[in-house]
Amino acid sequence: MKLGIDVGGTNTDAVLLDGRTVLSSAKAPTTADVIGGILASVRDTTAGHDLSQIEAVLIGTTHFINAITQARELAPVAAVRLSTPPQLLVPMVDWPPALRESIGNHVFIVHGGSQFDGSPLNRLDEPALIEVAHRIGELGIEHIALSAVFSPVNPDAELRAAELLAAELPGISITSSADIGRIGLLERESATILNACLRPMAGRVVDGFERVLGELGINAPIFLSQNDGTMMNLDYARKFPIFTIASGPTNSMRGAAFLSGVQDGLVIDVGGTTSDVGMLRHGFPRESTVALSLGGVRSNFRMPDVLSLGIGGGSIVHDDGRRVGPDSVGFRLSTEAMVFGGATMTLTDLAVAAGIADIGDSAAVAGIPRSVIEAGLADVRGRIVEAVDRAKLSAADTPVVVVGGGSVLLGELPGIKEVIRPDRAEVANAVGAAFAQVGGEVDRIFSVVNSSRADVLAAAHEQAVARAIQAGADPATVRIVETEDVPLTHLPDGTALRVRVKAIGDLSAKPAQPTLQGAHR
Repeated sequence: MKLGIDVGGTNTDAVLLDGRTVLSSAKAPTTADVIGGILASVRDTTAGHDLSQIEAVLIGTTHFINAITQARELAPVAAVRLSTPPQLLVPMVDWPPALRESIGNHVFIVHGGSQFDGSPLNRLDEPALIEVAHRIGELGIEHIALSAVFSPVNPDAELRAAELLAAELPGISITSSADIGRIGLLERESATILNACLRPMAGRVVDGFERVLGELGINAPIFLSQNDGTMMNLDYARKFPIFTIASGPTNSMRGAAFLSGVQDGLVIDVGGTTSDVGMLRHGFPRESTVALSLGGVRSNFRMPDVLSLGIGGGSIVHDDGRRVGPDSVGFRLSTEAMVFGGATMTLTDLAVAAGIADIGDSAAVAGIPRSVIEAGLADVRGRIVEAVDRAKLSAADTPVVVVGGGSVLLGELPGIKEVIRPDRAEVANAVGAAFAQVGGEVDRIFSVVNSSRADVLAAAHEQAVARAIQAGADPATVRIVETEDVPLTHLPDGTALRVRVKAIGDLSAKPAQPTLQGAHR
């Protein structure tokens, strides 16, 4: 059996999964300390089951994205770039001022880095880097974000710089950009800085998960779900919290595919605070091919391509129903919504008043005017249908799977032919967490001067499979789920090819310890 837990902004969901069968599930309001919500949902889910039969616990959490968007509990970071000084576009140049100041605007640039083909751009200026280390020590900063030009192609400059910094600053925490993002320097560097500032919080969160599950008597290994639907162990999560940032919508989409059987289609995940609309490809969320914004920061690591709307069960109704959201009562839904005795009109209240949902005390919303109900539901449905049209890859009819705790609130969706609402849709996010697999990815530039395209793709496939196995996948189950190759035609004679390959497998009975070249690259 596997236990899946998803900690959302409004509710904490848990499911117990035996193979492809959902044995039980529960939903509890998310608490301010998070722990209370986990305790309540897991206790209800596991009641009557033998806890010793749980083989793994898989958790999805919104801790880290909330910390970034709210600019809270972030550690000071020194951003060290290896390139050609001076630089016009310095690290964090386009960040929101409040977020930049929350971690300190500590920027250092020294000579180093590579060309697009991996050849040296500049010789690493080791004396200058040692001087930077001394300045970082004087500032009392404990976390460094290290980035170099084209380090995903050739990480040697970052590796050497990390050695020097660690020698000068024993115990320092260093995040290298080659382990985080893709080719683009600014976006990869920003993701690296975000990861570095989240590390202390990641340690506290992971310790909290271990503690609460220990209190419940669950001794199974614990994993956190990643942005692409794969998993990481807790040691890995302490080092790379950035890879869990978008695990919420990813888990819901994976859960939707699991529960409905739809491998290629659209998913609408309606939560308590937001609704996410995204495309499924081969049972996984379609990944974004462009840089996405996290709390106003552009980043280029693996993220699902989803449209997020401020529509959820806790969304507050304004202007006599003409506008619903984007503000929400969040995890206070069970006390502030009208159907629960509160005084705030929410989308849940409109759905109950319309007879779409049977939640709470329907008598409490009997006085809402019909015009307000119709206007509010029309606003919500119109925005959802518009998001579906934007997310579709073609004008052809596409199956749409509706999941999430707020899925019962939508009712009919005009203009959409095939709408699927699977059983257990309300806990699809926790199902997706429990169903997470182990992944390995290759995303790099290959030279084709002395080899063919077929040889390059074969080598990339082999590397992706090896990384999945290193990350803990059962070798017998690993398969390639995605391959992309793009010739870099702006280079002379077409001598380079950018290749991205993703391999997926089931968790091995004896998972290996993930390395820095494991599931994330």
